[in-house]
Amino acid sequence: MDGYFYAVLIVGLLSTIICVVAGVMKKAPNDVTILSVAAVELVLLVYLVGSIIRVALGEKIAGEPWEFWGYIITALILPVGAVYWSILERTRWSNFVMGAVGITAMVMAARMNQIWY
Repeated sequence: MDGYFYAVLIVGLLSTIICVVAGVMKKAPNDVTILSVAAVELVLLVYLVGSIIRVALGEKIAGEPWEFWGYIITALILPVGAVYWSILERTRWSNFVMGAVGITAMVMAARMNQIWY
């Protein structure tokens, strides 16, 4: 386990809690929920840059490299899609969609960590 995984775990969990609570409270997406998903995107971008640097410095991915890079690129697309959805559909259900991003990012980060080590 590395710091990137724990960063995604913490930010993803916080984002999920924020978005789900807003959805349960029947609130439309707002700056707080959208910024929480943006934080997930930011931590995933840091994970990407850190992974590129680690590979450039000679560290090897234990599993299939294409699988690792596929996971990280897919994980980076999800927050963008969820925020786009929340802009198009300004209902409380968009908060639940954005809440799913945090959980999905955590699961994908766990899998990326398995592939790396």
